[in-house]
Amino acid sequence: QVQLVESGGGLVQTGGSLRLSCAASGRTFRGYMMGWFRQAPGKEREFVAAISASSVTTSYADSAKGRFTISRDNAKNTGYLQMNSLKPEDTAVYYCAVSMIWTSRPAAMDSWGKGTLVTVSS
Repeated sequence: QVQLVESGGGLVQTGGSLRLSCAASGRTFRGYMMGWFRQAPGKEREFVAAISASSVTTSYADSAKGRFTISRDNAKNTGYLQMNSLKPEDTAVYYCAVSMIWTSRPAAMDSWGKGTLVTVSS
């Protein structure tokens, strides 16, 4: 199983940027697709972005398109989520997760990090 640790969250003003990182250890990170999800207070966990094991394929939620960029560096066992033009509605705990299959469903992910909090002030 892969262990995941997110970092890079924090407080940012509307329009600002943050880069989240997801450090992986344990089983081979490069064998998994990686996804970013988020959960705001009182809401269900939702898909944000995904990247295939080889970085060839990416997918974004409509809310993330044009503002967020997912990437990974398999040599460093690390994934990233660059978030630009942040809005107050982006406020949430952000989680990275991995899966052996290509999916955007939280229930289908194999391993999860504990999350990092992103707060966007208006």
